[in-house]
Amino acid sequence: MFNRSSFYNSLREVSFKDMGRDFTRVFFVTDVHGSDKCFRKFLNAAKAYDAEVLILGGDITGKAIVPIIEKGGEKYSSKFFGNNLAMNSRDELDSTIKMIRDSGFYPYVANEEEIRAMDADRAKLDRVFEKLMVESIDRWMILARERLKGTGVKCFISPGNDDILAIDEHIKDGDEVINPEQEVVRIDDKHEMITLGYTNHTPWNSAREVDEDQMRSMIEGMCSQVSDMKNCLFNIHCPPIRTLIDQAPALDSDLKPIVKGGEIQMIPAGSLATREAIEKYQPLCGIHGHIHESKGIAKIGKTTCYNPGSEYTEGVLKGLVLNLGDGKVKSYNFTSG
Repeated sequence: MFNRSSFYNSLREVSFKDMGRDFTRVFFVTDVHGSDKCFRKFLNAAKAYDAEVLILGGDITGKAIVPIIEKGGEKYSSKFFGNNLAMNSRDELDSTIKMIRDSGFYPYVANEEEIRAMDADRAKLDRVFEKLMVESIDRWMILARERLKGTGVKCFISPGNDDILAIDEHIKDGDEVINPEQEVVRIDDKHEMITLGYTNHTPWNSAREVDEDQMRSMIEGMCSQVSDMKNCLFNIHCPPIRTLIDQAPALDSDLKPIVKGGEIQMIPAGSLATREAIEKYQPLCGIHGHIHESKGIAKIGKTTCYNPGSEYTEGVLKGLVLNLGDGKVKSYNFTSG
């Protein structure tokens, strides 16, 4: 009988050890924004795509808390995506918590008085939000160790502009997960990678936004340590400006998309510092995210840059498979699942 798990295990054993293939397979995703479902798929992708390297390139935490109100007697209520939810048992509560987490939000169970107090006190709300983010990352690191231990897969996970600084120490460096933020790391014996989760300024005033000059300085600091640019990946969260992979909706003063002639108006929202560094150093490739709507590729000189896009709220993992040879990307494939 065909067994999917046994098939992938045998495929991994053959391809990693016996075939001596002349490339390294990388699976890259970004902007999962707290979705438990997307993170599980990310870890499973090593087996599904026979990848030696997993890279999660920033914006890993969720954007909002979803209160679940205790009503007493194992009864709870909540409102999620405009729907009123009623839970009448612990099993129904657990199912709702999973659904909320899979969509990238943070369920928070409390009585009405505590929810009102949190609503009225921004500092208290921020403390709860930070606690939930950190707890989520801790759960993910435990899961990563369980799924990847003994596989030989290298897993790199780094923050993005939306991720608060408090999570950094919880993205554990170790045998299963490495946080490569603002470092030069080797993903195999041939390829290096620089990583930057900071971006230029956005309308959202997120946690890791800096001026272009500071981004330029951060990137240059890493580039000065790279030994072989033709085999280096630029894992820079913000894509290069004025490309097909940095187009974002133009926003009005209320931060709502501007629509003309029935179409949302798009503008370049990438980074000049990212573009200049790619033009100057011509790395093997650029892997980017940040702008969910701009899945695609862009060519800058000899360097091809990729953005797999993001649909995390639907639990869809948008990914990129790269087969990296010596000084070239032998092939690539966008994935969705």
